[in-house]
Amino acid sequence: MEDIRHRTVNVNGIKMHVAEKGEGPVILFLHGFPELWYSWRHQITALSQLGYRAVAPDLRGYGDTDAPEPVRSYTCFHVVGDLIGLLDAVAADQEKVFVVGHDWGALIAWCLCLFRPDRVKALVNLSVVFNPFPVDSTKKPIEGLRAYYGDDYYMCRFQEPGEIEAELAQIGTEKVLKEILTYRTPGPLILPKGKGFGHPPDFQITLPSWLSEEDIKYYTSKFEKKGFTGGINYYRNIDLNRELMAPWAGSKVKIPVKFILGDLDLTYYMPGTKEYIHDGGFKRDVPFLEDVVIMEGVGHFINQEKGDEISKHIYDFFQKHF
Repeated sequence: MEDIRHRTVNVNGIKMHVAEKGEGPVILFLHGFPELWYSWRHQITALSQLGYRAVAPDLRGYGDTDAPEPVRSYTCFHVVGDLIGLLDAVAADQEKVFVVGHDWGALIAWCLCLFRPDRVKALVNLSVVFNPFPVDSTKKPIEGLRAYYGDDYYMCRFQEPGEIEAELAQIGTEKVLKEILTYRTPGPLILPKGKGFGHPPDFQITLPSWLSEEDIKYYTSKFEKKGFTGGINYYRNIDLNRELMAPWAGSKVKIPVKFILGDLDLTYYMPGTKEYIHDGGFKRDVPFLEDVVIMEGVGHFINQEKGDEISKHIYDFFQKHF
């Protein structure tokens, strides 16, 4: 960790913080919510020692990267635009790069492959499938989730600007991060109004072996400074992204892909997702999907929980597409 280089790059009208380590072909690591470049600490260390150059930004709205105020500044187009600017700045000598995404980073990685396949050699994506709302295309995604799970489903609770932020502030940044990062229920995250995560105020969260108090302190230091709004704004653009993506309706991702998911990951239990993965829909939409790995007993934050295994999966797959 001591040898990781940090710098700020001007991209797409914002200043983006990026962590880098190693020399060789670039692997671009894209984090999710509520995370940072730091979520890839295990992979940055491992892959940089195996002949790759790890590049892990704080995405727009997170950590030491700028957080524009307008909610609509967080569409998939803005974020992919940031990444193209980043690659132009830090990997101008490489026409194509390898990409790894998790959670929202995975969704952005799918968009990057759709919009700019000329910039991606191969992709390893974690947790979020290509079509994350495969059930009812006649409804807007949030409307569909609300009908299925109710108003207290976390993505629905995230929609009204300022509301969920006020509740999270009452709980406290460190507690919020512990609650989310240790969530292992194989089902929907429900956040009833005024009841937080359903635990009493004095409830003590025991951290798993893969998440230390030091890790939590680092995340807390950054989210105390930046707040959660930037990350939550990605959710506030889910419906708008669907509209903006209309020109790509029916498009396929024609990049070599490996997909990895934990069987305790809440995303695995979203409506229609298991069927989409296992009944052919995923392979239809991603024709060069080479492998799907379901890791038993593993939750959502798979790249942190199973750092060594995920690093090996990434290395083995990218070596095939070197």
